[in-house]
Amino acid sequence: MLGRREWGQWCAAALLAGGVAGARAVSAAVLAGGSQRVVVAVANKAAFCYLPLTIAERLGYFAAEGVSLEVRDYADASAAVRALLDGSAQMLSGSYATTLLMRAQGEYLSSILMQGLAPQIVLGASHRTMQSYRTARDLRGRRIGVTALGSASHRIASLALSRAGIQAQDVRFVPLSNPIDMLAAFRGGELDALCYPDPLITRLEQSGELRVLLDTRTMRGTKELFGGPLPAACLAVTTEWMAANPVVCQASANAMVRALKWLRTAGPSDINKAVPEAYFQGDRSLYLAAFERAREAWTSDGLMPESGPQTVANMLRRFSEIPELDNNRLGSTFTNQFALTAKARFRA
Repeated sequence: MLGRREWGQWCAAALLAGGVAGARAVSAAVLAGGSQRVVVAVANKAAFCYLPLTIAERLGYFAAEGVSLEVRDYADASAAVRALLDGSAQMLSGSYATTLLMRAQGEYLSSILMQGLAPQIVLGASHRTMQSYRTARDLRGRRIGVTALGSASHRIASLALSRAGIQAQDVRFVPLSNPIDMLAAFRGGELDALCYPDPLITRLEQSGELRVLLDTRTMRGTKELFGGPLPAACLAVTTEWMAANPVVCQASANAMVRALKWLRTAGPSDINKAVPEAYFQGDRSLYLAAFERAREAWTSDGLMPESGPQTVANMLRRFSEIPELDNNRLGSTFTNQFALTAKARFRA
């Protein structure tokens, strides 16, 4: 007899094998009678990597698909994942790497929509404390700020250092999740470098305080470090929930692909109207400048790139965080079916 998890996996496989045409056909009938409530868990909703979710929510794209959306912002990524696993949330807006890490632990999550193909994180050195900087080797023995130990910023900094022959124990990583605290530490000379997302990076660039060493806001910088696009932010669900709720998954993918298409051509006035005031942190011009830097990192259609899962797996294995996953197990961590249907509908 199949257990609950195995049954979910079997149903998900059957769904993907048959496509989502049936789900598309009955979506109007299922959702017309009343909107489907969905809770999405996210850590740091205001981060640029999750902006597609905010846009889809703010512009009413979820509501247009019959989905009553509630986005819950959690203190950290692990808390957001716990909310998904304990049923407090039905979807996770988080890192695609999480699906691989959970797969290695026996939890089956699947990305149903990619939001970004680059981490949107920058490694930079302080002009104040590293005036004589010449190469990455000069970071040996230095203090480097990251969002958290084990986070994407920590991994990216570690990878960049290892390429220069520097081991993690040769530097001191300082975890500071709050950008205000990070800014104060950096300006106060308590840090020699940092690996962090925008808009903090753009602020320090504009003030001339930061020398950019590695930039994964761009596809070029991402390819330089990882060898190609690195699937980053995604919309993920448990495979069991996906099998039971294909219509809602499709509706959510529709909303997100529509938001991604909107972001491709959005101008300053569009962003000013759509983005919550709190995201600007009192400086609209800074936010808009950072937005332009981030634009190319978002996927245009929500699809997982062919080499993406293997690239993420290779990165995680460098830190011994997961065992080797074969193609079948990697394939269970994502599906392009919902995004493909949405892409055709919205011509994304």
